[in-house]
Amino acid sequence: MANKTYDIVLLPGDGTGIEVAEEAKRVLDLVTKHTEADFNIDEIPCGGQYFLEHGRDWPEGSEQKCRDADVVLLGAVGWPSPDGVGPVTMPDGNMAGWSPVIGNRIKLDLYANIRPVKLFPGVRARISGSHKQVWDPKNVDMLFLRENTECLYAGIGGILSPGGVGQVATDTRIITRHASERIIKLAFEMAMKRNGAPKDGKRRVTCVVKNNVLEGCRFFKSIFDEIGEDYPEIEKDVAIVDAFTQWLIGQPEYYDVIVTTNMFGDIVTDLASVLQGGMGMAVGCNVGENHAMFEPIHGSAPRHAGKDKVNPTAMILATSEALRWLGNRKEDAQLVKAGDAIETAVRTVLSKGETLTYDLAGEANASKMSEVTSAILVQLEALLSS
Repeated sequence: MANKTYDIVLLPGDGTGIEVAEEAKRVLDLVTKHTEADFNIDEIPCGGQYFLEHGRDWPEGSEQKCRDADVVLLGAVGWPSPDGVGPVTMPDGNMAGWSPVIGNRIKLDLYANIRPVKLFPGVRARISGSHKQVWDPKNVDMLFLRENTECLYAGIGGILSPGGVGQVATDTRIITRHASERIIKLAFEMAMKRNGAPKDGKRRVTCVVKNNVLEGCRFFKSIFDEIGEDYPEIEKDVAIVDAFTQWLIGQPEYYDVIVTTNMFGDIVTDLASVLQGGMGMAVGCNVGENHAMFEPIHGSAPRHAGKDKVNPTAMILATSEALRWLGNRKEDAQLVKAGDAIETAVRTVLSKGETLTYDLAGEANASKMSEVTSAILVQLEALLSS
């Protein structure tokens, strides 16, 4: 049988994003070795460092390459500005790296930001900077769906500067029926495929809003109620966002699928990463009807760049999610199997606890990033060879 070729755009970005992107390539190379898939990887530089050299945050034509790709993998963007005040920004005020991140989400209509939150065996939840095992791993297994194209990220607003002095700043929050309906419907559909909340096994969708104050949230919640009527077998739950933050940490086992708006989703998913061992374990899946982009949700961590130090797990799990999405889309069972095998390999290495980066094991017992990937690849090769 002839090999199937898939076009992958790889956007390494800045700092440690470039390093974890290299680890993703190692994983893809091994998958190619053991399957009938060939990956044509188009690596496109982007981000703050690229902007400082070229005056734009990625090369001309990059947007179309992402549109034409079968799937996109993103490392991380963001680089300190030369004046030491914040990240590198472009003349329009956006951070250099806006185009491959927010730009792709909007222009490719990647309306769903899907973030699985799992606590793997061997990984300790991070509380107060310590490495305490607070919860049984089986009690942290939830899925966040964050609307990904509007809200406060719609880009409507600006600063009024009469006489050249900033006086008024505005950011307009946009909540539409179209965007709300599709993300909420997807949340219910995904809940139908899951096994329910760890606490009681109930399939449950929690709508996180601030509907006691904000009109946009009242609108979002009303659409949630409408769509929920079509899913009588799913329990409907509503949480006000500020209260939700304490419940999330106090009783994560209650949650199954959570759906919310863009800004709230950005905040609460970073908080949720604490439950799974930190940002080095957290994956972001940006998915639309025809395109998808997968990324670790940690930043570019410039202070750790070039040290072979940071956790590659989130990037490797993002690659796993990308292969599963692509395999399902292209009806390629080998890719789905490879995606599953990557997650299993990660789980095995974590559960052994012998090869972990500093964020999971502490500085004194830390392995290098490349060593962690190598340990995962040993497990993955065994799985793909069987």
